[in-house]
Amino acid sequence: MFISKRAAVRGHLEGDARIFGPSLIGEGTIIGDGATLGYPVRKKILSLKDVTAEDYDALSEGCKIGKGCIIRSSTIIYEGADLGDNIETGHGVLIREKTVIGERTRIGTYTVIDGNVVIGSNNNIQTGVYIPPGTQIGSDVFMGPYVTVTNDRYPPSPKVSGVVIEDGAAVGSRAVLIAGVRVGKRAVVGAGAVVTKDVPPEAVVVGVPARVIMSRADYDKKQHDYLSSP
Repeated sequence: MFISKRAAVRGHLEGDARIFGPSLIGEGTIIGDGATLGYPVRKKILSLKDVTAEDYDALSEGCKIGKGCIIRSSTIIYEGADLGDNIETGHGVLIREKTVIGERTRIGTYTVIDGNVVIGSNNNIQTGVYIPPGTQIGSDVFMGPYVTVTNDRYPPSPKVSGVVIEDGAAVGSRAVLIAGVRVGKRAVVGAGAVVTKDVPPEAVVVGVPARVIMSRADYDKKQHDYLSSP
C-alpha cells in the first residue's frame, strides 16, 4: 500500500491501494483492493531515473473522485481525471488522464477510457467498452458490452476525430463507431452495427454499414410490447 501524504482520503480502503499526488477521495467512497489512483502520465514516467512509489508520487498531480463512489479492485485512474459523485467501476477498469465523468455513471469491468474524454451523468457503460481520446458522451447513454469507439478514420495517422454520442442514445453490444461520427439524441445503434456516418436523432440503425430501419418511437413501442408479453 502507498498513500501519498498529499492525498485527502475521506472514503474507505478495502485493502492495498496506491494513491499518488494530491488526490481527493470523497466521503463514503470505497476504494477496492489493488486500485491505483493518480497514476502519472507516460511523459513523466519516462523522465525518471529511478522508478519508485515515492518518485511517482512526487510527479503526480493526483486525481479527483467524488462522494459515494465504488472503485472496484484493480481499477487504475490516472492523474488529472475528475470523477463525480456516486460513480461505480467494475474490476480492472482503466481511466486515463484528463477524463471527466459525471455523477451516477456506471463503468463495466475491463472498460478502457483512454484519456481526454468527457462523459456526462447517469450513463451505463458495460463490460469491455473501448473509448478513445476525443470522445464526448452525453447523459443517460447506454453502451452495451464490447462497444468499440474509434478516433482515427485512416489509421495510423496523427489526426484525432472524436466521436460524439448525444443524450439518451443507446449503442448495442459490439457495435463499432467510426471516427468522427455523431450519434444523435435518443438514437439507437443495433448490436454489431458499424456506424460510418452520422446517426440522426431519434433514429434506429443496424447493419454493416449501419442504416436507418425505424424511428425511436417505433423501437420504444416494440420494447414495450416485448416487455408486456408473457
